[in-house]
Amino acid sequence: MKYLKLNHVQLIIGANRLFLLGVIVCGCSFYAKAQSSALPAGAQQASGTGVKTTTTAKQTPVAAAGAATYIDNFFKKYKDEGTGPAIDYIFGTNKLFANNNAQIMLLKAKLDSLRQTVGEYIGKELIAQKSSSPSLVFYSYLAKHENQPVRFTFMFYKPHSEWVLYRFKYDDQMDSELEEAGKINNKRQ
Repeated sequence: MKYLKLNHVQLIIGANRLFLLGVIVCGCSFYAKAQSSALPAGAQQASGTGVKTTTTAKQTPVAAAGAATYIDNFFKKYKDEGTGPAIDYIFGTNKLFANNNAQIMLLKAKLDSLRQTVGEYIGKELIAQKSSSPSLVFYSYLAKHENQPVRFTFMFYKPHSEWVLYRFKYDDQMDSELEEAGKINNKRQ
């Protein structure tokens, strides 16, 4: 796994399969436990009866409109203008990255190289969308290309009123995670 240190923020390029799988499993476990211990939206206890009543309310996904707009614009630039303008755009959301041109240029070069292998960009699909608080959101997207997919992960932080890029990562190793998840010893009994 290669790290580029950008001030106090690290960009993770490439992927260590086991580490990434462990992070995803742990994160999902913590999220699932937190969700299962909370009452569903609209749940209330009827007064004096001891009976819980619930209303079915569709739970809305993470509402981070600004962050989602940044991602949509990133993929539009990725398709129409190429890797460089897309990377410049997404990193331009956070002033901490302004003085790290060498690392950003390296990131662009590596992504350009990968893009030559995976083929032309076709579109994107949301893999996961999580929020640890109203100020920190995570998005994972499958970027469909002619030859193989690439996963892009974005983490955004909102210190005040605007979202800024906090972490960015891409990799092409989803197949190994999917294979691992499908193994017999991973099935629940």
